[in-house]
Amino acid sequence: DAYKKEIRDSRVLGTAAIAEAVASLDTPPRVLVCGSAIGFYGDTGDRAVDESAPPGEGFLPSVCVEWEDAAAPATDAGVRTVFARTGLVVAREGGAWGRLFPIFRAGLGGRIGDGRQYWSFISLHDHVAALRHLIDTESLSGPVNLTAPEPVTNREVTAAMGRVLHRPTVFAVPSAALRVALGEFSVDVLSSQRVRPRRLLESGFTFAFPKIDESIVSAMAPATR
Repeated sequence: DAYKKEIRDSRVLGTAAIAEAVASLDTPPRVLVCGSAIGFYGDTGDRAVDESAPPGEGFLPSVCVEWEDAAAPATDAGVRTVFARTGLVVAREGGAWGRLFPIFRAGLGGRIGDGRQYWSFISLHDHVAALRHLIDTESLSGPVNLTAPEPVTNREVTAAMGRVLHRPTVFAVPSAALRVALGEFSVDVLSSQRVRPRRLLESGFTFAFPKIDESIVSAMAPATR
């Protein structure tokens, strides 16, 4: 319960403070890009969803709803507010992939549960470009999914990691073991989120790395300045 409160407060209270500060300015900024997540949709199974879908059920969807609602002062003040509902960012460090890379490099990677759950990913390069696009595109407001055009299953992610890293992927993490290790949060790890970036594509954004293999390769490339 304490960790759940920490997760909720870190998103909601910080956003509320910024939104209230923005609303109080004599000359507010033209746009506020508010962080959010595809956790908004909950478990979608095999069903593909876009920004028109309602929130799912459970802890993470409820956090995302409160998170976005916390930006209301800025919206009410007439500031164009965009909610960047981010998927799983494919990057060498940080987030889910930051933990996956060392495991797969060691040849210990494999599917999670039955591997049929969808992972809605986006390369770090495209994520940064998409955020810049949200800032620059005056026609965009409200929720925008920051995910690659075609989500893939955990099985497909596992196979792609094996191909790109040239490592075996014979291991698997049983669902029962995750439930013992993670308790309630195992539901979110095993859930399926098949999320598509309809509004991002309709606004003219072009992905540099739309496929999972090339996103992984991009993440492994040396950092440039």
